[in-house]
Amino acid sequence: MTSELEAAARELTEARESGKPCPPLRGRLLPEGDVESAYRVQQLQAQARWDRGERRVGAKIGLTSRAVQENFGVYQPDFGVLTDVMAVGDGVEVAIDRLLQPRVEAEIAFVLGADLADERVTTVDLIRAVDHVLPAIEIVDSRIAGWDISIVDTVADNASSGLFVLGTTPRRLVDVDLRLCGMVLEHAGEPVSVGAGAACLGNPLHALEWLAGTLVRAGDPLRAGDVVLSGALGPMVPVTPGAAYEARISGLGSVRTCFSSSREAA
Repeated sequence: MTSELEAAARELTEARESGKPCPPLRGRLLPEGDVESAYRVQQLQAQARWDRGERRVGAKIGLTSRAVQENFGVYQPDFGVLTDVMAVGDGVEVAIDRLLQPRVEAEIAFVLGADLADERVTTVDLIRAVDHVLPAIEIVDSRIAGWDISIVDTVADNASSGLFVLGTTPRRLVDVDLRLCGMVLEHAGEPVSVGAGAACLGNPLHALEWLAGTLVRAGDPLRAGDVVLSGALGPMVPVTPGAAYEARISGLGSVRTCFSSSREAA
């Protein structure tokens, strides 16, 4: 099985580097439904990133929105790794050729001020651990051709991560009702996705709780300073080259991203 896991990791890496998506991994290199093996493939790629000098800065939670789950027929959350190379500044143009099949979604990002090292955490533990929250746009991407993914494909592909953009208006949890935060994602002044905090497992804190326990069991708990993208507040939107997108989340402020129309952007 080790050779299949290494082959899967190699195919995903080659797809990212070449800009040419690969076929689905499920039923070919990974057994259908074998999430454990998919996470092993994810870890092989993460280790390659560390070896290249990338720095772990946190984690992302995926598949927390019912709308996104129904899009792909996947009905459980997953997680992926965030690195410093994946971070993009608010409003900074993204070179479209950094990505294969990009889509954008608006999220709430947690920035931790304390470790979450216990497998079972209470709501109070979570609130104490969060230093502040930020509006965020995740630029999701898939190395799997046509976004033809199952839970196995997306987990192996680092939870379909691409890049992420954080806003610059930190808020304390005491000042925000995360469940009721309304979200609108706009392109050219028109709404293209709407939602609220309740779309993220009922409350983004529930998503953080799930991730904290999951990573403790995996032996890699969340640490102070980590950024956690808690999951989509509404449907993801395919990226149009040359387009700009702005997400506004009530109580948190706004965050922007834009994309080059050619291969000339930095």
